[in-house]
Amino acid sequence: MQGLGNDFVVLDGVRTPLALTSIQLRWLADRHFGVGCDQILWVEPAQDATNDFRYRIFNRDGGEVANCGNGVRCFARYVHDQGLTQRTRLRVETLAGILEPELLPGGEVRVNMGTPLFDPVRIPFLVPALQPTYDLAIGNVIRTFSVLSMGNPHAVQVVEQITHAPVDLEGPLIEHHPFFPERVNAGFMEIVDRAHIHLRVHERGSGETLACGTGACAAVVAGQRLGELDPFVQVTTRGGELLIEWQGTGHPVWMTGPAVTVYTGIVHIPNIEELTHAGR
Repeated sequence: MQGLGNDFVVLDGVRTPLALTSIQLRWLADRHFGVGCDQILWVEPAQDATNDFRYRIFNRDGGEVANCGNGVRCFARYVHDQGLTQRTRLRVETLAGILEPELLPGGEVRVNMGTPLFDPVRIPFLVPALQPTYDLAIGNVIRTFSVLSMGNPHAVQVVEQITHAPVDLEGPLIEHHPFFPERVNAGFMEIVDRAHIHLRVHERGSGETLACGTGACAAVVAGQRLGELDPFVQVTTRGGELLIEWQGTGHPVWMTGPAVTVYTGIVHIPNIEELTHAGR
């Protein structure tokens, strides 16, 4: 599946319980030897009967993460299209808490992405105190960031021209900055006007993707806190458009965008011994 070009392998662990290692997940996400994707989405039965499903997310490096905005839209489309539910409004368990995606009549999915977190301890971000923005040394330059969590950590900076943003060069340096013990997603935001931004994101464990849903949410929140954006913002990514709504501190962020099935199939996943022998 793909959401604005952010592509996923979605696994049905409801009808067929799954047990995969990080080595097998890395193989599956490898575009040369496996299926290939930015992230793997793993659908499971809910642990609490009041919820509909449990949803797990693994980056291309095999590491599990708490949230993925484009992923949750694809997840909602998947469970509905695969006949796992007929409901159009869902309650989904994630490591980031309960998410509530809604399938809209036109095929898009609207998601309550939760309330952004700014407390450095909860991000986590190793600074002594909460500030509106932070100056960090990235290589030989000082960059100014808004830092927050949307269930996963984001460091967002404003750039003048998105096409010239140093995503490839600085993205990995930001991701692995020592102030972020669990690494961080690096957002590069160009503000077009108060209702429109351009965005590129280097995602931890995956590199730059064509779109990042939580990154779009984080960028809009950051822009509002800087006084530069309105509550409704169109976010243009390399993969397409998202609509993000945030009414300010204490309110959840709402995201609306597409989710598309590319193809379905069955794949034989090698066992660990096979992959180890092959040097994967």
